[in-house]
Amino acid sequence: MVDTTKAGSVSPTTSPVRQAIGFKTMIAICVGTVVVQGAMASALLGFGLGGLSFLAAMLVAALLAVCNAMTFSELSLMYPQAGTLATYTQKAIGHFPAIVSVFAGYVMVAIFAIPAEFLLVDALLQALFPETLPSHVVPIMLLAALAVLNILGTDVFARLQNVFTFAMIVAIFLVGATALVQAPSPAVAETAVGIGWGIDGIVDGSFIGLVALAMWMFVGCEFVCPMINDIRQPEKRIPRAMFLSLGIIFVLFSLFCLGAGRYLSTETLTTSPMPYVDLVGDVFGRAGLIIATVMGITATCSTVNTVLAAVPRMLSGMADNGQAFRIMGKMHPRYNTPWVGIVFLALGVLVPFLLITPDQIISLVIAAATSWLLAYIVAHIDVIVLRRRRPEHRRPYRTPFYPLPQIVGIIGMAYVAANASPSPAMTATIYTLLGVVLGLVSLVAIVWVKFKMKKGLFEPDMRD
Repeated sequence: MVDTTKAGSVSPTTSPVRQAIGFKTMIAICVGTVVVQGAMASALLGFGLGGLSFLAAMLVAALLAVCNAMTFSELSLMYPQAGTLATYTQKAIGHFPAIVSVFAGYVMVAIFAIPAEFLLVDALLQALFPETLPSHVVPIMLLAALAVLNILGTDVFARLQNVFTFAMIVAIFLVGATALVQAPSPAVAETAVGIGWGIDGIVDGSFIGLVALAMWMFVGCEFVCPMINDIRQPEKRIPRAMFLSLGIIFVLFSLFCLGAGRYLSTETLTTSPMPYVDLVGDVFGRAGLIIATVMGITATCSTVNTVLAAVPRMLSGMADNGQAFRIMGKMHPRYNTPWVGIVFLALGVLVPFLLITPDQIISLVIAAATSWLLAYIVAHIDVIVLRRRRPEHRRPYRTPFYPLPQIVGIIGMAYVAANASPSPAMTATIYTLLGVVLGLVSLVAIVWVKFKMKKGLFEPDMRD
């Protein structure tokens, strides 16, 4: 049994803590982080634009995600600490890019993306119980409950994650399979987009744009890495969990899209803010809204549960490395969880949820999520640099065909980041917000590294 004391402070003299995360929970973490309501909407939008061409674009995006999984597998097993990307990056290229990549690529994404998911949950509940449930109340209760349950430890987290993800997968699979097997009514079939190559085709230049859209359906599997100190046999299970999860996600979304093609029109797929609600309503009738609400709530809870478990552990590892306030590393004396980080992140999510409208948050989410892709680029650079600077370091997992996956990953992430705007009208807003997010985080990081840590911005930490 391996000791699971605080990340970065494992000692053979301390009493072991039972590790609670098995392979099923690891799959639940990887899949549950990726399959959110935004991803479901993106999948149906892409299928409405490209038909079967979008499935080909999904395959390309999945291969790019495999490159990301290879990189994070190698890095996380080289340095099995909760700080994850911050730890890898400080070893490779210094503390400044380490701080920027985690705060811009994970903390800010969580603070802006989770409120968007809660707003969609609120919309579903308001549609299901009109004039019955007060606005915002249920999402706030869910956030508070998930925060408390995460503080109670990885046992509770694992049980919740398995339930949420299993319910979500069953619901999405049921919708997609039923839509494929059950014949739509003649009126529905007449307007449905059908299952064809779509308006763009695989040889059209816009196919690369479909790849950029599909990429959002495959990012996030690496959220399993901050849980590494609570995982049994991480050397074998972390790579397998990420690769298998990407396969599950590809099959699940393919089935979902193909089913939607038999029931929804191109206009519905490309213009509806929640096309999956339209699909479930057409397939299951009056019961459809209940099923759509289950899909939305379980997808959101699964993601929030994972983020509340993973991101505070990143912050805890950064606090151990001197890259964040020391209080972020404070662990609960009984449950050994980063309770301060969990509370901090929950409050960080709550504020924009209460203050920002859906029209305002979409641009913020895209801008923050684009900085997430920049964090992937940093991770690929870390692997290349560490292969040169520390060739003798133990690597339980080595990227096959190195450095091809890293080069492909860097080019792919850069392209997706450059084409993140869904419409020309939003381009200026998104990249302005991205510049503001990166600028503020970079400014804080410069001050912290130079004056608090008293180190060079790009001075690598050569200690093992």
